[in-house]
Amino acid sequence: MAEKKPTVADSPIADLSENRRPSEHERRWAEKTLLPILEKASEKPIGARTGVNVDEQGRARFTTISGVPVRRLYTPADLPEEWNYDQHLGYPGEPPFTRGIHSTGYRGKLYTMRQFSGFASPEETNRRYKYLLEHGGSGLSVAFDLPTLMGYDSDHPASEGEVGKCGVAIDSLEDMEILFSGIDLENTTVSMTINSPASVLWAMYLVVAEKHGADWKKISGTIQNDILKEYIAQKEYIFPPAPSMRLVIDTFEFGSKFTPRFNTISISGYHIREAGSTALQELAFTLYDGVEYVEWARRRGLDVDEFGPRLSFFFNAHNDFFEEIAKYRAARKIWYQVMKDRFGAKHQRTWLMRFHTQTAGVSLPAQQPMNNIARVALQALAAVLGGTQSLHTDAYDEALALPTEDAARIALRTQQIIAYESGVTQTVDPLGGSYFLENLTLQMEKGAFDYFGKLDAMGGMVKAIERGYPQKEIAEASYNYQRAVEAREKIIVGVNDFVVEEDPPKILYIDETVARQQTAKLKALRARRSNEEVARCLEALKGAAAQEPESHVGSVSAANTMPYIIDAVRAYATIGEICGALRQVYGTYTEVSVT
Repeated sequence: MAEKKPTVADSPIADLSENRRPSEHERRWAEKTLLPILEKASEKPIGARTGVNVDEQGRARFTTISGVPVRRLYTPADLPEEWNYDQHLGYPGEPPFTRGIHSTGYRGKLYTMRQFSGFASPEETNRRYKYLLEHGGSGLSVAFDLPTLMGYDSDHPASEGEVGKCGVAIDSLEDMEILFSGIDLENTTVSMTINSPASVLWAMYLVVAEKHGADWKKISGTIQNDILKEYIAQKEYIFPPAPSMRLVIDTFEFGSKFTPRFNTISISGYHIREAGSTALQELAFTLYDGVEYVEWARRRGLDVDEFGPRLSFFFNAHNDFFEEIAKYRAARKIWYQVMKDRFGAKHQRTWLMRFHTQTAGVSLPAQQPMNNIARVALQALAAVLGGTQSLHTDAYDEALALPTEDAARIALRTQQIIAYESGVTQTVDPLGGSYFLENLTLQMEKGAFDYFGKLDAMGGMVKAIERGYPQKEIAEASYNYQRAVEAREKIIVGVNDFVVEEDPPKILYIDETVARQQTAKLKALRARRSNEEVARCLEALKGAAAQEPESHVGSVSAANTMPYIIDAVRAYATIGEICGALRQVYGTYTEVSVT
């Protein structure tokens, strides 16, 4: 194809929207300064090494990692004519919260350095937690193994080969006691990445805190507890959607009464993005999951201003620096509008979006893993510039195995260098007002509300999941990105370009010793506990689970499952026994196929 001779149509005046009104100064710049340069040399996207990344007219095509077109230059003409600072941007700590929920940014309180960790046995993970805290970590985040995530004991046949491999094995209250031995739970925030059995693991945590002498009203932390994203992306579900949602709302109701500082959900876009979504899909589906939880809670009779302040979010930090920052800024603005206008929330604390961020594990290839240190640093910097409240930085060996101690320390040091050396924490929203960033933020906001309209028309997220809508959207986005990588329209350094031969690094290997240890502990536990008391507690739980919960009347419903789960945990019932009792009542779920 012959190269197209550039014209003024190739300049920034050739807009991606119909409403752009460039100034006369910009027109002169395009004609006098830009065009002579274009006539001498055409533009080539850095990510298109093969020259195939072009539009219909044969011009070079520049996009974000999600495929959003990117203009050559952004000016005031790229903002709506009616755009004004107070309405669209505002001040930090004030609506619409685009610039952050805290008026002093990180000057008043630095983001929590919450490193995600868990492997092998509770004893080994406890040692890793103490190591992280000793090296400057300010919060803990628990990674559980696959059997725990699926509600099976370590000695169940379905657990074979998976015990302790992708996280720590937790079978009973005894394991949770070991996991947090010697850790001050009243002064350490703890996040737990658990979903289907979230209420069970939370109950174990609460009982351990109680045994430590901690006041439930003072402990703080988060359970992920986001079952909707499991159906959409991660697929670690047990029960059908309706009873799963009931269990989530039980935790909302119980938490608002007894643990006012503990977040009973972390509505997660992280796994949606890891499944291959675009940044916009991550934003829209995550926030609409939040809408669905609020709808279900209100049906229970809960007051949005009572449980709303404890809703938290969890986002991915991917490679496209400005797109990620725009995503976080748009998220705060959208959630404010949703809580205030859609749900009528009266209190500012309910309007605020609080979120945790984790760097993108899916973006860290096994090839040339040391390169991942740079990727993680850029992703973490985007999260900080976007105003995250807490942050986990992945280890460079993420694609190979659970992190070694050295890799975990480098990941933590990355956060500390950003916090203490880069200077970016000294001012609030330092990129605010950038024409490019504000344009991206507005695009994110509009695109998310477009998705909201489609999901509303389907009857909400549960209905959309049952028909496979978000799953199909993500599958298509993932396919398009992978196709661009294979065509080398998008370059991944060390994977599809700049490839070298290398020796594999040392990795952390978990053998079957952990499975044998956990099986022995379970056998000893069942021999010494009161099995009659366990059976009584499980029958009581099944009875409560089979009842329809009452509307909220100032206390928890008599059919709320949380008090019954806590009783079973105190009797040292195992996670497999408790989830097994709920399986008998609710059954299990098989998802629809996506075509």
